[in-house]
Amino acid sequence: MSTRTTTADERLRRWRLVLGGGDAEGTGRALTGTDAGMDAALGALYDTGDGGERRGGLGGSAPSVARWLGDIRGYFPGSVVQVMQRDAIDRLGLATLLLEPEMLAAVEPDVHLVGTLLSLGKALPETTRETARAVVRKVVDDLEARLSARTRATVTGALDRSARISRPRHRDIHWDRTLRANLKHYLPEHRTVVPERLIGHGRTSRAVRKEIVLCVDQSGSMAASVVYASVFGAVLASLRAVATRLVVFDTSVVDLTDALDDPVDVLFGTRLGGGTDINRALAYCQSRITRPADTVVVLVSDLYEGGIRDEMLKRVAAMKAAGVRFVALLALSDEGAPAHDREHAAALAALGVPAFACTPDLFPEVMAAALEKRPLPIPDTV
Repeated sequence: MSTRTTTADERLRRWRLVLGGGDAEGTGRALTGTDAGMDAALGALYDTGDGGERRGGLGGSAPSVARWLGDIRGYFPGSVVQVMQRDAIDRLGLATLLLEPEMLAAVEPDVHLVGTLLSLGKALPETTRETARAVVRKVVDDLEARLSARTRATVTGALDRSARISRPRHRDIHWDRTLRANLKHYLPEHRTVVPERLIGHGRTSRAVRKEIVLCVDQSGSMAASVVYASVFGAVLASLRAVATRLVVFDTSVVDLTDALDDPVDVLFGTRLGGGTDINRALAYCQSRITRPADTVVVLVSDLYEGGIRDEMLKRVAAMKAAGVRFVALLALSDEGAPAHDREHAAALAALGVPAFACTPDLFPEVMAAALEKRPLPIPDTV
């Protein structure tokens, strides 16, 4: 068989899987074996009948859903399985089935599943709570392994650069950096470097030098951002030279700083859903700032303010005037910018605080720039 024929047949096969069969699908392609199994798994979730109503379905029982979860894990790669699980929760209302331990143990853990579990909150029965905690622990551990080393290195480098001074005491001179900075002043006849500029660190380099406040919206749409912010908060809290505070809010404000040694405890201390009062949250954060010139406040929110808008903006302006570096992130996730209040985003931009979505991979660079008080690495999509 020619390559062209094989390619055409594969293309037809894929179209048949996409279109889902039926009288009007037009491919005339029959499926057998694994392809038939994949088609059935896709059809249970995505097939629709005339008028847009579903023909497929997973049924209302946990055993049928558990079989379906096992099927898709056999047919598709993990990234696709996570998308299908997410769609099943959204389209077929499977969140309630996650209350059963055997169901929860069958799913593929990811950030969005953690968000769903957190949104269930107190609805989780005691029999499921330990399983849910194990699922959350696995996701958190994976995220920490992926993000912690780079975050520590990037933020520590920024702290070192921000603490560097040009007229250090003799014992505080960083000789390696000083020599490299003065190589152009090398005198070959004397075989020496004349250091016109000394580089060193202040004597308080081991003390807390910067304060970071993560102020995170815990409304339902911000679930993934809450997960990532909790992980980053724990990583930043492990740095001796940084004092990190984590505050989550809806219409009330909860300070989770004392739980930062374990991001799983942080996550189970949140309460996803409800309204939003950014002004109240910023008022609390503002009241805890003792060294404005050495403080970075990171607001993670879609900016749909249910509180007093003008007061919120006045607080941001007051913090900036006092020397606080203020950062507004519409999301801290891989999904890009969510639906957000564009009027409030424009008002913040007018204060010199651009609001943009930030991926977890970019967040360390954003924090480094904020700590060094240099321009933020804002993505081109803003």
